[in-house]
Amino acid sequence: MQGKFAIVSLGCAKNLVDSEVMTDELLRVGYRRVEPPRADVVVVNTCAFIDPAKQEAIDTIIGLTRARVQGKTPTRQKILVAGCLAQRYADDLVKLMPEIDAFVGVDQVGQIAQIVQAVIAGDGRKIYRSRVSTLVPDYAASRFRLTPAHTAYVKIAEGCNHACAYCAIPRIRGGFRSRPLANVLREVEALARKGTKEINLIAQDTTYYGKDRPTSGDTLAKLLREANRIPGDFYLRVLYTHPAHWDEALIAAYAECEKVLKYVDIPLQHISDHLLTEQRRRTDGNYIRNLITRLRQAVPGIGLRSTFISGLPGETEQDHAELCDFVREFRFERAGVFPYSREEGTIAARMKNQVHHATRKRRANELNMILAGIADEVGTSCVGRQMRVLVDAPGIARGAWDAPDVDGAVHVDARLPVGQIVTVRITDSIAYELFAEDNSVS
Repeated sequence: MQGKFAIVSLGCAKNLVDSEVMTDELLRVGYRRVEPPRADVVVVNTCAFIDPAKQEAIDTIIGLTRARVQGKTPTRQKILVAGCLAQRYADDLVKLMPEIDAFVGVDQVGQIAQIVQAVIAGDGRKIYRSRVSTLVPDYAASRFRLTPAHTAYVKIAEGCNHACAYCAIPRIRGGFRSRPLANVLREVEALARKGTKEINLIAQDTTYYGKDRPTSGDTLAKLLREANRIPGDFYLRVLYTHPAHWDEALIAAYAECEKVLKYVDIPLQHISDHLLTEQRRRTDGNYIRNLITRLRQAVPGIGLRSTFISGLPGETEQDHAELCDFVREFRFERAGVFPYSREEGTIAARMKNQVHHATRKRRANELNMILAGIADEVGTSCVGRQMRVLVDAPGIARGAWDAPDVDGAVHVDARLPVGQIVTVRITDSIAYELFAEDNSVS
C-alpha cells in the first residue's frame, strides 16, 4: 500500500491506545502519517460516553466532510468513523451520514489496514462491527505511541462489568476482560527499556483487574508488585480505580512499592446513600469515608483525585448539601464536578425523578466553587516544598498529583530537559498550577 493517513483521536486515554494500535497497523502496510488536510484517509476515533463527547465527535466529522466538499482536502479523501460512537450508533449513522465511507467498531481496531484497503478499492462495507465487544488485544505486540517518549498508557483490560445506572460503557465496550499478567508486564518492561519515565495503567476499572478470571490469581496489587520489580528509572500511575474493589492488599501495594506514585484516581460520583444505591455504585457513604481515611493513614502524602456527578436523578437539595459537606471535609487534592448527562439506553435516563437541567448546572457550579477554594489551599500548601517532577515540555512539568491531560502543571525553568525527572522547589501557586525555581536534575 501507498498513501497518506491521519487519525483524529477523541475522548479518553483508553481511546488513545486504540488510536495507537490503528496508527501502527497503517504504518506497517506502507501508509504515511500526515495531518488531516493532506490525508487520503482520515480515521476519527470517537467517544460516546456523554452528550458533550458525542457532540464533539459529530462536530469533528462534519468539519471533515465539509472540508472535503469545499475542496480543502483531497476530493477522494476517505473518512472512516471508528470507536465508541461507531460501535453504539453505526446503524443510525449510516443513514444519517451517507457521506462517511465506513463505520468501524471497537473490536476492529486491529483490522483497520484491511478495512482501509477495502474502502479505497471500492469494495468495502459500510459497517465493520461486532454486535458485542469481546476482543482482548495484545497491546504489547505492536503499537505506535502517540504520546511523548517519556510517558505512555498501558491498557490492562477492556470493557466493564459494572451496571452503573447512568453509564452506557458496558453496552459499548462489553464485559470486563483482563489481559494476562505476563502480557501486561512484558509491555511495561519494554517501555522501561525504551526509557519511558511515566507508565500509566488504565482500564475502565483498574481495581477489577483479574477478578473476571479468579482462578488466575491475578490482581491489581500483584500487578503493581511485579511491575515494581522491573529494572529502570520509571514510575507507575494507576488511573480509573473503582471504590468498591479496594482492599488491604492493594492499599499495602501502594504504600510499599516505591515506583507506584502516591496518587489515587477514584471517581466517587456521589456520597448520598440513596443515590449510590439507585445508581448501582456498590458502595455507601460510610464505606467511602472509611476507605479514604484508610488510604490517607496507610500512604502519607497521598494525593486523591475524584470526580462527582451533580444532579443525578432523584438528587434532593439535602443530597446536594451532603455532597458539598463531604468535599469540604475530605478536601481532595484534585477533583472535578460535572452536571449529570441523561444518556439514552441507561437505567438513569428512564428514571422519572429527573433533576431540571438548570438545577443540575447550578448545583455543579456551587460544588466547583467549593473545589476552587480547596484547590487554592492545596496549592498554597505546596509552596516551599521540594518536589520531583517530570518535564513534559519546555517550561512545563507535572508532579505526582498531576496525571497527563487531566490535572494541573508545574511551571519550571524552560531550560530543563524535556522527558527527565527533576527536583524543583515550589515558590508560588494558583490553584492546581504551581510555579518553581532552584531546579536541579535528580
